[in-house]
Amino acid sequence: MSNDTAIRPRQPQTECFAQSALRTINLEQAAIADLAERIDGAFEQACQLMLDCPARVVLLGMGKSGHIANKIAATLASTGTPAFFVHPGEASHGDMGMITSKDVVLALSYSGTTAEIVTLLPMLKRLGVPLIAMTGAPQSTLAKAADHHLNVQVHTEACPLNLAPTSSTTATLVMGDAIAIALLEARGFSANDFAFSHPGGALGRKLLLKVCDIMHAGTALPQVSIDTCFADGLMEMTQKGMGMTAVVDQQGQLACIYTDGDLRRSLDQKQNLRQCLIGDLMTTNPVRAQADMLAAQALQLMEQHKINALIVCNDRHQPIGAINMHDLLRAGVI
Repeated sequence: MSNDTAIRPRQPQTECFAQSALRTINLEQAAIADLAERIDGAFEQACQLMLDCPARVVLLGMGKSGHIANKIAATLASTGTPAFFVHPGEASHGDMGMITSKDVVLALSYSGTTAEIVTLLPMLKRLGVPLIAMTGAPQSTLAKAADHHLNVQVHTEACPLNLAPTSSTTATLVMGDAIAIALLEARGFSANDFAFSHPGGALGRKLLLKVCDIMHAGTALPQVSIDTCFADGLMEMTQKGMGMTAVVDQQGQLACIYTDGDLRRSLDQKQNLRQCLIGDLMTTNPVRAQADMLAAQALQLMEQHKINALIVCNDRHQPIGAINMHDLLRAGVI
């Protein structure tokens, strides 16, 4: 049949889209709410088994359940529980060698009868691998073969045909998240631990990057003494390009800073800048940072005090570096 003569589906009214979306959301909310009564002894025993696992949690799943299993494995791995996904079809053709007797297997199958997973059960038993099943059928083959069964049964799929996995995959994903967070808390997994699992992302940069990693130091640090004339101080600011300079006293300790804002105020007050020393125009009690401070903390200081740059000092209050908003922006902290 040609495209011209093919029967095209009736174009629904816009209101139908909204009604369908709301129905889907309500059904999936109900499926999630039903999970609360399934957080029982089996859930706790399954979590304890994974917490005590000396190796990895291996996720299995076919089709849509496979996609959910893959995501759960990624969530577990990023929150302190070593985990990975194995495709059940490939496991029968060599990938079974990826599973060891020290692992724990978490198998996902809503029907509990997925052939590719059921085929692996004798081999898993022979290896002595602890098995946790997540199904919507407590009396299924997979559920009965498991050491612990997690029930993710839903009353109806959001699909109006009650065929396409929708509510069931949502419930399974939420159960997986519940496991991951329970294990995260049991391990005392911290924000810093999370950052080490995500070093390339924005969160990793915020939690790992320190001021010393991006500050201007050595000859790049704008710095003059307190008795420097204004013209020389302005030249130092211009050459270093940070919009400010540190001003140190005779002991080399930070006395103040002089900024572009101070320059504007000095001009507004019509001071005779040619006869001034930089110390006569300085901003006292400057906000300062430490080299081992997180770059994200330096950003908080700048925002709190409404400033664009910070001088970094050592324990002797001597300037060792400088950092500004542009540095944080280039580093991806902002």
